[in-house]
Parts: sequence; structure tokens; C-alpha cells
Amino acid sequence: MTLSLVAVGAHAKQASDAEIAFNKEVLECAAYYEIASDAIANMNAPQMAAVGDRLKQSSQQAVNLAKQYQADEDVQQVLAAQKQAQLDSLPNNKALGRLMGKYKEPCKTLLAEPQKRLDYWIMATM
Repeated sequence: MTLSLVAVGAHAKQASDAEIAFNKEVLECAAYYEIASDAIANMNAPQMAAVGDRLKQSSQQAVNLAKQYQADEDVQQVLAAQKQAQLDSLPNNKALGRLMGKYKEPCKTLLAEPQKRLDYWIMATM
């Protein structure tokens, strides 16, 4: 009995192609939110603290969403890679305009309606 539960648990973390593609987008958003939150925290501007907190919460929401479809280790690995790639794309760690232009609206939409985006990836990977 225990053996089958372990097998079921292990099987539950095997992500489909659609879930992997979806998670890549979700974790791009998590990375963006983390970078933006860290940048605001480093500004040491008390009036921006609430914005930084919301961005940090959005990052955690995205990570939690990704963990529904992939194992924690995979999520952490992809998140770290996404964050590094985004940081590498910046001219400096305070110039977030490029990231905001690319991620702000799509990430807001994705987190508001994740099932819609997952459905897209299910169709796209058939």
C-alpha cells in the first residue's frame, strides 16, 4: 500500500509538456517580481514599501502556482535560471524599464487567470 502511494506521489510530479511550458512563463513572472521587489527594497524608499511587498507576494504566488505542476527542485532550478537571465539582460540592476515593458501586463494577466494560459499551452503542445 505504501509503495503505491509513493508511486502515485512521484507520478503526480511528472509534468506534461504543456505544464513545463506554462511553468516557464509562470517562473519568468516570479523572477521578474523578485527582481523588481528587490530593486524597490534597495531604493530604501519607505513610500514604495507597499509596492515592493505586493511584488514579493506576486512572486510567491507564481512560485506556488508552479509547484502545483512541477517538483519543488525543478521549480527552484528554473526560477534561478530565469532570474539570472533577466538580471543579465539589464544594463544595471536599477534599470527595470525593459523588464517592466516585457512582463508587467502579461504577468498580471497570467496570475489573474492562470487556467486560461495553461489551456493555451495544452492546445499549443498537442
